Amino acid sequence: MRILFWGTPAFAVPSLRALDDEGFEVVGVVTQPDRPAGRGQRLAPSAVKEVALELGFPVLTPERPRTPDFLAEARALGPNLSVVVAYGHILRQDVLDLPPMGSINVHASLLPALRGAAPINWAIARGHAETGVTIMRMVVEMDAGPIIHQVREPILPDQTAAELTLRLSEIGAAALVEALALVGAGVAQEVEQDHAVATYAPKVDRDAARIDWARPAREIALLVRAMDAVPGAWSTLKGNRVKLFRPTLPEQAGAAATAGPEGNGGPPPADGVPAGTVLRADRVDGVVVATGEGAVAIEEVQPPGKRRMSSADWIHGRGVEPGQRFE
Repeated sequence: MRILFWGTPAFAVPSLRALDDEGFEVVGVVTQPDRPAGRGQRLAPSAVKEVALELGFPVLTPERPRTPDFLAEARALGPNLSVVVAYGHILRQDVLDLPPMGSINVHASLLPALRGAAPINWAIARGHAETGVTIMRMVVEMDAGPIIHQVREPILPDQTAAELTLRLSEIGAAALVEALALVGAGVAQEVEQDHAVATYAPKVDRDAARIDWARPAREIALLVRAMDAVPGAWSTLKGNRVKLFRPTLPEQAGAAATAGPEGNGGPPPADGVPAGTVLRADRVDGVVVATGEGAVAIEEVQPPGKRRMSSADWIHGRGVEPGQRFE
Protein backbone atom coordinates (compact mmCIF):
# COMPACT_ATOMS: atom_id res chain seq x y z
CA MET A 1 0.00 0.00 0.00
CA ARG A 2 1.56 3.28 -1.17
CA ILE A 3 0.55 6.05 1.22
CA LEU A 4 0.62 9.82 0.85
CA PHE A 5 0.67 11.19 4.41
CA TRP A 6 -0.82 14.58 5.31
CA GLY A 7 -0.16 16.19 8.70
CA THR A 8 1.34 19.20 10.43
CA PRO A 9 1.48 19.32 14.28
CA ALA A 10 3.08 17.02 16.82
CA PHE A 11 -0.22 15.13 17.17
CA ALA A 12 0.37 13.64 13.69
CA VAL A 13 3.93 12.49 14.33
CA PRO A 14 3.15 9.15 16.07
CA SER A 15 0.94 8.15 13.13
CA LEU A 16 3.70 8.89 10.63
CA ARG A 17 6.23 6.97 12.68
CA ALA A 18 3.80 4.05 13.07
CA LEU A 19 3.39 3.79 9.29
CA ASP A 20 7.14 3.67 8.90
CA ASP A 21 7.61 1.17 11.73
CA GLU A 22 4.92 -1.15 10.34
CA GLY A 23 6.52 -1.21 6.89
CA PHE A 24 3.96 0.80 4.95
CA GLU A 25 5.38 2.51 1.90
CA VAL A 26 5.11 6.24 2.54
CA VAL A 27 5.66 7.79 -0.90
CA GLY A 28 5.50 11.38 0.34
CA VAL A 29 4.43 13.73 3.11
CA VAL A 30 2.29 16.86 2.68
CA THR A 31 2.57 19.43 5.45
CA GLN A 32 2.07 23.15 5.88
CA PRO A 33 4.88 25.56 4.94
CA ASP A 34 7.45 26.73 7.47
CA ARG A 35 5.98 29.39 9.76
CA PRO A 36 7.49 32.09 12.01
CA ALA A 37 7.97 30.77 15.53
CA GLY A 38 9.49 31.84 18.84
CA ARG A 39 10.49 35.26 20.03
CA GLY A 40 12.70 35.80 17.02
CA GLN A 41 9.88 34.81 14.65
CA ARG A 42 12.27 32.82 12.51
CA LEU A 43 10.82 30.39 10.01
CA ALA A 44 10.50 26.92 11.52
CA PRO A 45 9.35 23.63 9.97
CA SER A 46 6.28 21.80 11.20
CA ALA A 47 6.75 18.87 13.59
CA VAL A 48 5.73 16.51 10.78
CA LYS A 49 8.21 18.00 8.32
CA GLU A 50 11.07 17.53 10.76
CA VAL A 51 10.26 13.85 11.20
CA ALA A 52 9.57 13.28 7.50
CA LEU A 53 13.01 14.63 6.59
CA GLU A 54 14.58 12.53 9.34
CA LEU A 55 12.94 9.42 7.86
CA GLY A 56 13.91 10.37 4.32
CA PHE A 57 10.44 10.93 2.85
CA PRO A 58 9.77 13.43 0.05
CA VAL A 59 8.06 16.51 1.51
CA LEU A 60 5.54 18.79 -0.17
CA THR A 61 4.65 22.14 1.47
CA PRO A 62 1.94 23.85 -0.60
CA GLU A 63 0.41 27.05 0.72
CA ARG A 64 -2.92 25.70 -0.54
CA PRO A 65 -3.18 22.05 -1.64
CA ARG A 66 -5.28 22.67 -4.73
CA THR A 67 -3.14 24.13 -7.51
CA PRO A 68 -2.58 22.17 -10.73
CA ASP A 69 1.16 22.06 -10.06
CA PHE A 70 0.68 20.59 -6.60
CA LEU A 71 -1.86 18.04 -7.79
CA ALA A 72 0.48 16.95 -10.56
CA GLU A 73 3.36 16.61 -8.10
CA ALA A 74 1.26 14.57 -5.66
CA ARG A 75 -0.11 12.36 -8.43
CA ALA A 76 3.43 11.70 -9.69
CA LEU A 77 4.26 10.07 -6.34
CA GLY A 78 1.80 7.30 -7.23
CA PRO A 79 -0.08 6.89 -3.93
CA ASN A 80 -2.81 4.27 -3.49
CA LEU A 81 -4.24 5.96 -0.40
CA SER A 82 -4.02 9.28 1.47
CA VAL A 83 -3.80 9.31 5.28
CA VAL A 84 -4.68 12.68 6.83
CA VAL A 85 -3.89 13.54 10.47
CA ALA A 86 -4.43 17.14 11.60
CA TYR A 87 -3.18 18.61 8.34
CA GLY A 88 -4.90 21.97 8.80
CA HIS A 89 -6.84 22.50 5.57
CA ILE A 90 -10.17 21.17 4.31
CA LEU A 91 -9.43 19.10 1.20
CA ARG A 92 -11.49 19.35 -1.98
CA GLN A 93 -13.09 16.31 -3.59
CA ASP A 94 -10.52 16.10 -6.38
CA VAL A 95 -7.75 15.98 -3.76
CA LEU A 96 -9.55 13.32 -1.72
CA ASP A 97 -10.05 11.24 -4.86
CA LEU A 98 -6.47 11.60 -6.10
CA PRO A 99 -5.37 8.14 -4.82
CA PRO A 100 -7.39 5.19 -6.20
CA MET A 101 -8.29 4.04 -2.65
CA GLY A 102 -9.36 7.53 -1.57
CA SER A 103 -8.47 9.23 1.72
CA ILE A 104 -8.87 8.33 5.39
CA ASN A 105 -8.52 10.51 8.45
CA VAL A 106 -7.48 10.16 12.10
CA HIS A 107 -9.83 12.33 14.19
CA ALA A 108 -9.51 12.83 17.96
CA SER A 109 -13.11 12.23 19.04
CA LEU A 110 -15.81 9.61 18.97
CA LEU A 111 -17.62 10.81 15.87
CA PRO A 112 -20.23 12.06 15.24
CA ALA A 113 -19.45 13.87 18.51
CA LEU A 114 -17.10 16.84 18.31
CA ARG A 115 -16.56 17.34 14.61
CA GLY A 116 -14.17 20.18 13.91
CA ALA A 117 -10.81 21.71 14.71
CA ALA A 118 -10.53 21.33 18.50
CA PRO A 119 -12.23 18.12 19.68
CA ILE A 120 -9.80 17.47 22.53
CA ASN A 121 -10.20 20.92 24.07
CA TRP A 122 -13.99 20.87 23.92
CA ALA A 123 -14.29 17.30 25.20
CA ILE A 124 -12.68 18.51 28.43
CA ALA A 125 -14.39 21.91 28.54
CA ARG A 126 -17.81 20.32 28.17
CA GLY A 127 -17.17 17.80 30.91
CA HIS A 128 -17.19 14.61 28.83
CA ALA A 129 -16.26 11.48 30.78
CA GLU A 130 -14.66 9.86 27.74
CA THR A 131 -13.47 10.58 24.25
CA GLY A 132 -11.37 8.62 21.79
CA VAL A 133 -10.15 8.37 18.22
CA THR A 134 -12.06 7.71 15.02
CA ILE A 135 -10.59 6.47 11.74
CA MET A 136 -12.97 7.50 8.98
CA ARG A 137 -13.34 7.69 5.22
CA MET A 138 -13.01 11.35 4.21
CA VAL A 139 -15.74 13.27 2.41
CA VAL A 140 -15.94 16.96 1.56
CA GLU A 141 -18.20 17.75 4.53
CA MET A 142 -16.07 18.21 7.63
CA ASP A 143 -15.56 15.01 9.66
CA ALA A 144 -18.76 13.50 8.26
CA GLY A 145 -17.47 10.41 6.45
CA PRO A 146 -18.18 6.74 7.24
CA ILE A 147 -16.46 5.32 10.34
CA ILE A 148 -13.93 2.54 9.78
CA HIS A 149 -12.64 2.07 13.33
CA GLN A 150 -13.02 3.69 16.77
CA VAL A 151 -11.13 3.43 20.04
CA ARG A 152 -12.57 4.83 23.28
CA GLU A 153 -10.50 6.52 26.01
CA PRO A 154 -11.59 7.86 29.44
CA ILE A 155 -10.84 11.47 30.36
CA LEU A 156 -9.15 11.49 33.76
CA PRO A 157 -10.42 13.93 36.42
CA ASP A 158 -7.40 16.26 36.36
CA GLN A 159 -6.24 15.64 32.78
CA THR A 160 -5.32 18.68 30.70
CA ALA A 161 -5.74 19.10 26.96
CA ALA A 162 -1.98 18.85 26.47
CA GLU A 163 -1.86 15.55 28.36
CA LEU A 164 -4.89 14.12 26.58
CA THR A 165 -3.52 15.21 23.19
CA LEU A 166 -0.33 13.24 23.79
CA ARG A 167 -2.31 10.17 24.86
CA LEU A 168 -4.70 10.32 21.90
CA SER A 169 -1.87 10.82 19.42
CA GLU A 170 -0.47 7.43 20.44
CA ILE A 171 -3.90 5.79 20.48
CA GLY A 172 -4.59 7.28 17.05
CA ALA A 173 -1.38 5.85 15.63
CA ALA A 174 -2.26 2.35 16.82
CA ALA A 175 -5.85 2.69 15.60
CA LEU A 176 -4.62 3.83 12.18
CA VAL A 177 -2.47 0.73 11.77
CA GLU A 178 -5.40 -1.48 12.78
CA ALA A 179 -7.71 0.28 10.33
CA LEU A 180 -5.22 0.01 7.46
CA ALA A 181 -4.93 -3.71 8.13
CA LEU A 182 -8.70 -4.01 7.73
CA VAL A 183 -8.70 -1.87 4.59
CA GLY A 184 -5.79 -3.76 3.10
CA ALA A 185 -7.48 -7.11 3.73
CA GLY A 186 -10.71 -5.85 2.18
CA VAL A 187 -12.72 -6.53 5.35
CA ALA A 188 -13.22 -3.00 6.68
CA GLN A 189 -16.86 -2.24 7.51
CA GLU A 190 -17.55 1.44 6.91
CA VAL A 191 -20.48 2.65 9.00
CA GLU A 192 -22.31 5.86 8.13
CA GLN A 193 -22.48 8.44 10.91
CA ASP A 194 -25.76 9.54 12.44
CA HIS A 195 -25.61 13.15 11.29
CA ALA A 196 -28.67 14.11 13.37
CA VAL A 197 -26.69 13.76 16.63
CA ALA A 198 -23.47 15.40 15.46
CA THR A 199 -21.86 18.00 17.73
CA TYR A 200 -19.12 20.46 16.87
CA ALA A 201 -15.79 21.59 18.30
CA PRO A 202 -14.85 24.96 16.81
CA LYS A 203 -11.33 26.30 16.68
CA VAL A 204 -10.04 27.51 20.04
CA ASP A 205 -9.06 31.17 20.11
CA ARG A 206 -8.22 33.84 22.65
CA ASP A 207 -11.87 34.76 23.22
CA ALA A 208 -12.84 31.15 23.92
CA ALA A 209 -10.05 30.90 26.51
CA ARG A 210 -11.14 33.91 28.57
CA ILE A 211 -12.52 32.96 31.97
CA ASP A 212 -16.00 34.11 32.94
CA TRP A 213 -15.82 34.12 36.73
CA ALA A 214 -19.60 34.27 36.98
CA ARG A 215 -19.73 30.63 35.87
CA PRO A 216 -19.70 27.81 38.47
CA ALA A 217 -16.30 26.74 39.80
CA ARG A 218 -16.50 23.32 38.14
CA GLU A 219 -17.07 24.83 34.69
CA ILE A 220 -14.16 27.22 35.15
CA ALA A 221 -11.88 24.37 36.22
CA LEU A 222 -12.88 22.42 33.11
CA LEU A 223 -12.13 25.41 30.88
CA VAL A 224 -8.71 25.96 32.44
CA ARG A 225 -7.79 22.31 31.91
CA ALA A 226 -9.17 22.43 28.36
CA MET A 227 -7.04 25.42 27.37
CA ASP A 228 -3.78 24.10 28.87
CA ALA A 229 -1.18 24.60 27.41
CA VAL A 230 -2.30 26.47 24.27
CA PRO A 231 -3.78 29.03 24.14
CA GLY A 232 -3.99 29.08 27.95
CA ALA A 233 -7.07 30.15 29.91
CA TRP A 234 -6.70 33.76 30.96
CA SER A 235 -8.11 36.67 32.87
CA THR A 236 -6.99 40.21 33.64
CA LEU A 237 -5.66 41.37 36.99
CA LYS A 238 -4.75 45.03 37.53
CA GLY A 239 -5.12 45.53 33.80
CA ASN A 240 -2.66 42.75 32.87
CA ARG A 241 -3.56 39.49 31.13
CA VAL A 242 -2.58 36.47 33.25
CA LYS A 243 -2.77 32.86 32.07
CA LEU A 244 -4.01 30.35 34.64
CA PHE A 245 -3.27 26.62 34.86
CA ARG A 246 -3.77 23.56 37.08
CA PRO A 247 -7.13 24.28 38.72
CA THR A 248 -8.44 22.41 41.71
CA LEU A 249 -11.75 22.62 43.51
CA PRO A 250 -11.26 23.15 47.25
CA GLU A 251 -12.95 20.39 49.25
CA GLN A 252 -14.94 23.06 51.06
CA ALA A 253 -15.54 25.44 48.19
CA GLY A 254 -18.46 27.01 49.98
CA ALA A 255 -16.31 27.72 53.03
CA ALA A 256 -13.58 29.13 50.81
CA ALA A 257 -16.04 31.50 49.21
CA THR A 258 -16.80 33.01 52.63
CA ALA A 259 -13.31 32.83 54.13
CA GLY A 260 -12.62 36.52 53.68
CA PRO A 261 -10.28 38.43 51.40
CA GLU A 262 -7.42 38.06 53.88
CA GLY A 263 -7.65 34.26 53.95
CA ASN A 264 -7.99 32.06 57.05
CA GLY A 265 -8.72 34.16 60.08
CA GLY A 266 -9.45 37.31 58.07
CA PRO A 267 -12.71 39.20 58.20
CA PRO A 268 -15.48 37.68 56.08
CA PRO A 269 -16.47 39.57 52.96
CA ALA A 270 -19.86 41.14 52.54
CA ASP A 271 -22.60 38.90 51.26
CA GLY A 272 -22.36 38.51 47.51
CA VAL A 273 -18.57 38.83 47.19
CA PRO A 274 -17.98 39.59 43.49
CA ALA A 275 -16.99 36.68 41.27
CA GLY A 276 -13.30 36.90 40.39
CA THR A 277 -12.26 38.15 43.84
CA VAL A 278 -9.06 36.60 45.21
CA LEU A 279 -10.12 35.02 48.50
CA ARG A 280 -6.76 33.59 49.49
CA ALA A 281 -3.22 33.82 48.19
CA ASP A 282 -0.84 31.65 50.18
CA ARG A 283 1.64 28.84 49.63
CA VAL A 284 -0.71 26.22 51.03
CA ASP A 285 -3.82 26.89 48.99
CA GLY A 286 -2.34 28.81 46.08
CA VAL A 287 -4.62 31.45 44.57
CA VAL A 288 -8.25 30.80 45.54
CA VAL A 289 -10.79 32.78 43.53
CA ALA A 290 -14.51 33.28 44.08
CA THR A 291 -16.77 32.20 41.22
CA GLY A 292 -20.46 32.38 40.50
CA GLU A 293 -20.85 29.15 42.45
CA GLY A 294 -18.11 28.09 44.87
CA ALA A 295 -14.40 28.78 44.45
CA VAL A 296 -11.52 27.49 42.39
CA ALA A 297 -7.85 27.22 43.36
CA ILE A 298 -5.16 27.89 40.75
CA GLU A 299 -1.81 26.12 41.18
CA GLU A 300 0.16 27.60 38.25
CA VAL A 301 0.14 30.94 36.44
CA GLN A 302 1.93 32.79 33.68
CA PRO A 303 2.07 36.56 34.25
CA PRO A 304 2.65 38.79 31.21
CA GLY A 305 6.19 38.60 29.87
CA LYS A 306 7.22 35.85 32.27
CA ARG A 307 7.54 32.08 32.31
CA ARG A 308 4.91 29.71 33.62
CA MET A 309 5.39 29.37 37.38
CA SER A 310 3.78 28.01 40.52
CA SER A 311 1.20 30.17 42.22
CA ALA A 312 3.41 30.08 45.32
CA ASP A 313 6.25 31.76 43.41
CA TRP A 314 3.85 34.35 42.02
CA ILE A 315 2.52 35.10 45.48
CA HIS A 316 6.06 35.31 46.89
CA GLY A 317 6.89 37.87 44.20
CA ARG A 318 3.86 39.94 45.24
CA GLY A 319 2.10 39.29 41.95
CA VAL A 320 -1.28 38.86 43.63
CA GLU A 321 -2.90 39.61 46.97
CA PRO A 322 -6.21 38.70 48.66
CA GLY A 323 -8.97 41.15 47.86
CA GLN A 324 -7.82 41.87 44.32
CA ARG A 325 -10.19 40.91 41.56
CA PHE A 326 -9.78 39.14 38.24
CA GLU A 327 -11.89 40.68 35.48
